Amino acid sequence: MTTTSGLTILGAMHSGFEQILTPEAQQLLVELTREFRPQLKTLLAARQSRQQQFDGGTLPDFLPETASIRQGDWTVAAIPADLQDRRVEITGPVDRKMIINALNADVKVFMADFEDSQAPSWTGVIEGQINLRDANLGTIHYSDPQSGKQYALRDNPALLIARVRGLHLWEKHLLVDGEQVPGSLVDFALYFLHNYQTRLANGSGVYYYLPKLQSHKEAAWWDAVFRFTQAKFNQPVGTIRATVLIETLPAVFEMDEILHALREHIVALNCGRWDYIFSYIKTLKNHADRVLPDRQVVTMDQPFLSAYSRLLIKTCHKRGALAMGGMAAFIPAKDPAANEAILAKVTADKEREASNGHDGTWVAHPGLAATANTVFNRYLTDGKRNQLDVSRADDAPVTAADLLAPSAGERTEAGMRTNIRVALQYIAAWISGKGCVPIYGLMEDAATAEICRTSIWQWIKHGKSLSNGQLVTKALFAQMLAQESAVVRAEVGEALWQEQNFAKAQQLLLQITTADELVDFLTLPAYELL
Repeated sequence: MTTTSGLTILGAMHSGFEQILTPEAQQLLVELTREFRPQLKTLLAARQSRQQQFDGGTLPDFLPETASIRQGDWTVAAIPADLQDRRVEITGPVDRKMIINALNADVKVFMADFEDSQAPSWTGVIEGQINLRDANLGTIHYSDPQSGKQYALRDNPALLIARVRGLHLWEKHLLVDGEQVPGSLVDFALYFLHNYQTRLANGSGVYYYLPKLQSHKEAAWWDAVFRFTQAKFNQPVGTIRATVLIETLPAVFEMDEILHALREHIVALNCGRWDYIFSYIKTLKNHADRVLPDRQVVTMDQPFLSAYSRLLIKTCHKRGALAMGGMAAFIPAKDPAANEAILAKVTADKEREASNGHDGTWVAHPGLAATANTVFNRYLTDGKRNQLDVSRADDAPVTAADLLAPSAGERTEAGMRTNIRVALQYIAAWISGKGCVPIYGLMEDAATAEICRTSIWQWIKHGKSLSNGQLVTKALFAQMLAQESAVVRAEVGEALWQEQNFAKAQQLLLQITTADELVDFLTLPAYELL
């Protein structure tokens, strides 16, 4: 443990970590935390009180007090040249080999993720900052100890954007004045400090993705963080640019307001659809008429998700911001027939997004980049870099009822058992330090695991039955969890079962799924096991 000028470092200072946690970095973390942690606590408390209103029967709606912003005639700051073409983006954790492969993929942007696809172990967080620094310098390389294969950047790599942790996550290895530092500020500050000069020298700016915002007041908090940091380092407003994920149900009702609060720093909103589905469940958890079916049938053609996508495009383009589409989580298959089916599904998904007017989309695997590019290239011809000209101005207004519409579909035993196996494998990997996991042909991250366990929690709470007539109870879940754990144990093998803490993961999944009160984020109790 080391303490300097208010900052206590509880994590081990491995070789190279002193290059990231420099005296200047430590001072910046102290200043940002003292300036912004008190208001962050107020914002997190506001989330809780707002949720209590929803739990009491209120439904989310557009805010009457901000009607003038929604009705006003304004736009966000001009989008920098290197952010105007984002037709295909790839995402992944800040693992060294993955960063190189992602930057070398046939995509415009790589979102390097400290959030849902990264388990925030102390080593992972600081090594991630080393890796991104080296990526921005163009010096990153990796030698695989198993195969001996060498990895290095090719010419013209993808544009790098860093996604910081959500506002609800804290960094337990760093204390300021005896209290934990917000994980979001750790990721933001260290990335800015160690990369802004390199990126400005390359004619770019410092670019971020901001996850899980629930209100425009949280966006305003980030705007203040950006202004404080730019002023401290004598950089003009707009050096920092952000893309905000609209992945919570409350935020979809405040998209204009979020754009307005960040108008000198924001360039885009993104349809973070998996987290959005999770948020729909969580926000409306007490509303028995809004219980979702199997997650496999909650696709973008469900009315509430289609309305969300269309409203995001219309809102963004009216304000001069890009409207990014969602994730194709598939992994290419080795079997040609299976792979053809996967690529057909990805094509249909991306066709829906492009024809709706999205400016770009996400893939989880480099092998899907060509498919996504093929679709968007048909819409972005003759030098077009985006679809800002698609206004959707003639659309019928998207109402609160549209955004809250219940979903049709069955709750099946097969769906419940799949949810259990996916959530179990993901939690086991996460508490073992892996946040991005291929499971049954999909690249799963925290968002999809959240859907799996909250769906079952909600089915239990409201006494829902499966399509075969079985009542979903705590006892049924416990029984299925034991059975599916045995299936997973046989699938992964005894060595991996022991190595990845599956027994701890099984216990945690049982606790959070059968708790009387819904646990806000599985990553909060899981972080204590990491």
